[in-house]
Order: sequence, then C-alpha cells, then structure tokens
Amino acid sequence: MLGTVMKRAGREAMWRESSLNRGMEKMALTVFTFLSNKGVFHMALSLLLGRAVILSSMAPFGVAFLAVIWWFKRPLILPATMMMAIGAATYSYGHAGFIAGAAASILLLTGLLNKLHQPQKWLPVMAALASMIPRTISLAFLDRWHLYELFLLISEGVLTFTLVLIFMQSLPLLSPQRYHPTLKNEEIVCFIILLASVLTGMIGFEYEGVAMVDVFSRYLVILLAYIAGAAIGSTVGVVTGLVLSLSNVDHLYQMSLLAFSGLLGGLLKEGNKLGVGAGLFVSTILMGFYTGDGLTASLWASFFAILLFFMTPERWVKRLSRFVPGTDEHRQEQQKYLQKVRDVTAVRVGKFSDVFEALSKSFHHIERKEKEEDTTQEVDYFLSHVTEKTCQACFKKEKCWINQFDETHNLMTDLMEEIDEKEEVSRMMRKNVDQYCVKSQKLIDTMKHELSFYHANKQLKQQVQESRKFVAEQLHGVSEVMNNFAKEIVKEREHHEQKEHIIHEALERLGLNVAKLEIYTLDTGNIDLEVILEIDQYRGEGEKLIAPLLSDILQETIVVTMEDISPYPNGRCLLTFGSAKHYTIESGVAHAAKGGGFISGDSYSMMELGRGKYALAISDGMGNGERAHEESVETLRLLKQILQSGIQESVAIQSINSILSLRSNDEIFSTLDLAVIDLHLATSKFIKIGSTPSFIKRGDQIFSVESGNLPMGIIREVDVDTTSEQLKAGDLLIMVSDGILEGPKHVENVELWLKRKIREIRQEDPQEIADILLEEVIRAQSGGIDDDMTVLVARIDHYMPEWSAIPFQKKQA
Repeated sequence: MLGTVMKRAGREAMWRESSLNRGMEKMALTVFTFLSNKGVFHMALSLLLGRAVILSSMAPFGVAFLAVIWWFKRPLILPATMMMAIGAATYSYGHAGFIAGAAASILLLTGLLNKLHQPQKWLPVMAALASMIPRTISLAFLDRWHLYELFLLISEGVLTFTLVLIFMQSLPLLSPQRYHPTLKNEEIVCFIILLASVLTGMIGFEYEGVAMVDVFSRYLVILLAYIAGAAIGSTVGVVTGLVLSLSNVDHLYQMSLLAFSGLLGGLLKEGNKLGVGAGLFVSTILMGFYTGDGLTASLWASFFAILLFFMTPERWVKRLSRFVPGTDEHRQEQQKYLQKVRDVTAVRVGKFSDVFEALSKSFHHIERKEKEEDTTQEVDYFLSHVTEKTCQACFKKEKCWINQFDETHNLMTDLMEEIDEKEEVSRMMRKNVDQYCVKSQKLIDTMKHELSFYHANKQLKQQVQESRKFVAEQLHGVSEVMNNFAKEIVKEREHHEQKEHIIHEALERLGLNVAKLEIYTLDTGNIDLEVILEIDQYRGEGEKLIAPLLSDILQETIVVTMEDISPYPNGRCLLTFGSAKHYTIESGVAHAAKGGGFISGDSYSMMELGRGKYALAISDGMGNGERAHEESVETLRLLKQILQSGIQESVAIQSINSILSLRSNDEIFSTLDLAVIDLHLATSKFIKIGSTPSFIKRGDQIFSVESGNLPMGIIREVDVDTTSEQLKAGDLLIMVSDGILEGPKHVENVELWLKRKIREIRQEDPQEIADILLEEVIRAQSGGIDDDMTVLVARIDHYMPEWSAIPFQKKQA
C-alpha cells in the first residue's frame, strides 16, 4: 500500500514538474513573440549595427540592415533609423550623419523601386546606391577625390550589395512564426554573419580590461559548437573572427582562437557543457601562449563566456537544436513530423477503405424476402401486359377482374406456369380456360408471346444482379487491401534497444567497425535490419560472418538482401539483412506451338507476390495463333498486376473473368491454371479455371489436382473453387496445358498414361523433366504437334544456407 502511494506521489510530482516546464517554455515563447512583434530585437540590432565600422571608415552593415528592414518591417524603418543614428553617434558624429544620409537616400529611392517589376531583385542595388550617395556628397564637399577614397566608396557599395542578400536570408529567422523545421546551411552561415556584424558594434565596450565583444563572441561559438558539433562550431569561429578582424586589426588573432575553440568544443560536446567549456579554456591558454600578451584578460573573457554558457537553460539549447541538421533533437523532430504524416496518411487511407466497404455493402444482394417480392411483382407485371391485350376490350372484364378477381388471377397464374414449364397447354387446363374465358385461344397465344419478353427481362435482371455481386466483391477486396495498407503505415519503425545492443557488441567483437545499425522490424519471417560498416576491403563479410551471426542471435535464418559496397578503402558499405524463406522453388518450362510454329496460344508466368509467396500460372487462349497468344498473355498480365496489389486470389480471378467477358462481343475465352505456394509453410493453393489437372510427384506417388470450372470469359459469374495441398521438400509440381492431355490420340486414358510417364522419370532437375514430358507426348503423336503444348515443372526444397550460424557467445554448460 505504501509503495503504491509513493509511486502515485512520484508520478504526480513528475507531472507537476513537466507542467511547470511546459508553462515556463510557453511563457518564454510568448515573451519572445511579443518582443519580436514590437520590434524590440530589431531596435537593439539597429543600435549595435550603427556602431559597426570596418577599416575605420566603411559602414555597410547599417545601410544594408535598414534596406532589409524597409522590405520586411516597413513600419519600423523610422524607429530603426533613429536607433542606428544614436548608436552611430556614440562612435562619431560624422558616422551618424552618414547613417542619416543613407536612410534618407533609401526613402527617396524606394519610390522608384516600387515602380519596378520584381522590386525584391533591385533591393540590393538600391542599398548600394543609398550607401554611395552620401559618401559621394561627402567627398565632393571635402574635395577628397583620391584613388583610395574612390576605392573605399566602390568597396562599400559592393559590400552593402552583398550584405543585403545575406540579411534577407537571416532576418526572417528572428520571427517566431517561422514554420520551416530545418535551417539550410546557407541560412546558418548568413545568420552567423548577422550576429558577427552585431558583435562588431560592441567593440570599444570594456570592463576592467575585459572586452564585451570577446565575451559574447566566444559565448556564441561554444554555444553553437555544443548544439551542432565541431563543423558548425569551427565555421562560426572563422566567420565571427573574420568580421571582427575587419573592424579592428587587433582582433585578427581572435579568428584563430574562435575557430580552434569551436573545433575543440565540438569534439568535446559528448562531455556536455563541461567538455565544451574545457575546450574554450584550453584554446584560450594555447593562443595566449602563442601571442605572448593579454593572457589574463583573455582568460577572464573566456571565464565570463563559459559562465553565460552554463547559465543558458538546457531547454533553450534543445529548442535551438531542433532547427540544426544533424542533431538528435532535429532527428527526433523529423521523426515526429514523419510520424504525423504517417498517421494522417493512415487515417485518410482508412477513410477510403471505409468508403469502398460502404460501396460494397450497397451493391450486396438483396434479401430473400425481397427476392420473393420481386418475383411476385414480375408475375403481376406480366399478367397486366397480357390482360391489357386480351381483357381490356372484353364485355366480361368487370365480372372477371372485379367480381371474381381471385379466381381469375389464380387461373391466369396457373396457365402461365404451365405454358412456361411445358410450352403447351394440357387438356384439363384448356377445358378450364374455355369454361372461364370467352377468348381462350387469344389469351393462350398472347401469353406465349409475352413469355419470351418476360424471360428476356428476367435474364437481364439476373445479369444485373450478378454484375452487382461482382462489383461488391471487387470493392470489398479493394477495401481490404487499403485497410491492410493503413495498418502497415501506422506500424512505424521499432527501436529494439536490447537486440540492437547485443548485435552491435557481437559485431564489434568480430573486429568490424559499425558506423550505423538500424533495426526496422524483428517480426518472425519478416526481419529487416540495416548495417553500415567502415571496412578496408570487403571480402563478403556480410554473407560469411554477419548473416550467420545474426541467425544465431535472432534464432532465424538471416540472409543478405542488398549490398552497396564502397569502391574506396575504408569506405562505408551498406548491407541490409532479412529473413530467409524456409523453402525454395526451382522451376523449368518446355513448350511448343501448334505445327512447330513460333507463336503459341499458351502463356506461362512465375512471379514473386511478396511476403514469402510464389505463384506459377499457365493460361491457354482458345484456339491457336496470335489471337490466342494475345488473350493468354493479357490474362496473365492482369493476374500478375492484381495479385501483386494484395487482392485475394478468388477476387482476382473473378475480376479477370469480368474484364474478359465485358471487353468484347467476340467469343474470347482463356483458361487459367494457378498455383500459389507459401515458401514459409510449403502450403499450396490451386485455382483452376477450365484448365487440365496438375500433378504432384512425391517419390513414387503421383497425386492429381482437378476442378471443373469453365474457361474465363464464357459466363459472367465464375464459381472459383480453391484446392489446398500441403507440399513437402522434394515434391515436384507438374502443370500442363490441354495440348498435353489431348496429344496422344491412341491412348484411351491419357491422364493415367501421363502419370505413368511421370513416375518413370528419375531425373531431379525440373527443366529436364519438362523437356522429357514434352518429348514423350510429341513422340506419342509420331512427331506431330496438333495443339499448343506447355509443361511447367517446379521443385520445392528446404532452403539450405551456405554458411552455418555463428554463436555470438559461449553456450552455458
């Protein structure tokens, strides 16, 4: 009882803690959104960028930022200009005047920009002109037309042009409404340049000899190294150091320090924040010894940067990590997104399945009671047509159909049934009709005439009912396929941590360097996993070592399903492994066209259906020649496409039959002999539509498989009979077309003769058996070929792996 209470209290505490974290995160996001929408961040950036100057006189950052602000946040252009001018005034009043002149130039040029087609493309040009106009006026006023000044003027315009393109990609990242789940590499670099430009505006702010720009630049580097690793960390260090060195040559060594800090911090990120901070500290000491001065101030700057880094909440770091490719948080975010897509897709497919199921039910046969009512109604319609042509003008109409309705109706019904069954009227019935009706002969003749229309109408309704039943079964089959597909979509990858750890340890024990191991499913008979190896020279380790080892670990025969081998030494090799089938099929075919021609009306096919099923089929088109060949090929083509879609065999056969019967008014028929073998259980399902018997040879025993269905295309409604047989290893399955059984004319019982020939064959190879049987039939006809002949032989055997399982650990005694 006490344990239950403690567990409940623990769960409640965890729930309160998670709720508190969620609440704090939501509040922080709300504050960030409010500050971003009000332009607070943009004002702060404007203030710092106003101080950003490179080579002591060039200020392209502020002008480019104002141009981008005008494009994205037009209402903030005046407040941003004022903040930028204030920041520039802290540097020099001349610089503040340049910012004011550039802002005025931007506002003047925007009127012309709005009239141009695609103004976004002309925005960098406008910013470059806005930067060059005040500089040109200044040079003209001071009369300083020197080559150096002109070079700086053109360089500043080019830098402004480039920075506009960079800021246009990085400024939208400050918006909390950003919906892109992943940052591109270009966006990351552009955002780093923006932050480095902002850091440039901090140059000159110091406290006790510690520069603020050193603190925040190192903090930025180790933060991104901790989030994205060594590659991004070193990139941030190089870019930040380069921008800072352009502003002040004294910061040139910072590029080496920041790049090395980002690289070392990224390599030590497995040690969490402590490892990244140690990387910055070691880099600071090494670079301090290299430069020889300022080590104390640099150490204090690194100390404050590490302090800020440790004060950064971990949830903020994880939130930023979701946008950086390659991080675990980004991978989890992508998996959540993919899971959501799978769930939405599964729901939609499930709804489509429900729609097809509803349509199937709407086409189902009506109940027996409704059928009886329809029969009664049809009889009444028939009698009304007869009455209209015989009794309508009769003077006894009122007496017969009003005063004696029941007697008249019963007499007419009996007369109809007798004419329908016997096509003639008996003497007794004729006497009753003559006594009752004054126009008895006309009544009989009219009823005989109307019966032909009655039967035609009844047959038409029967065909409609059969078509409705066929459509219902097809829709039901499609609904089942889509429902199964929806279930497979929902079934996401399972991360079998225990098995993954065992497999990883076993492979490393073999001396293999595993770069990646991914387990998709461990279902019996459907195992699917992927291994990426870093190997010097591949010599078939996947088939010889890894597959036997996995067979012992997973207690199932595993084979290599795909290999992608790197052609370079120490390259990465991709290997996928899956379950081996318990049985294998080896087949052989022999066929001959009528008269020794080239085109046979028989066609055959052997196909993989997925999930361990294998199908063998023979189709015989009615007649011979090209027309029969086209029909048999079309039948097998439809069969293959429908079966591989997952629809049941019986529904597939009915679909093909309907297509063949409705496709043309000509007499187009074809037979089908289908065998579907389960390679896991060795069970076989036979479906024969107008085809000849098949034979199973097991040692000296011969079993025949028969059915009496008509060929496809003759009738709309096919009653598909399915026969199942349990096969064994070593069994031979022999399927033949009708030309084989109809060949030997002098043999009284051809089926018994063929069984004897099969029993006498001692060869084991399916191709040799097919050739021998075809030759025996042709010899029995004295070398003549009176019809198309096809023999298909399949042998089923146990799957024998080339390599036995390797035990991954010593068995306990």
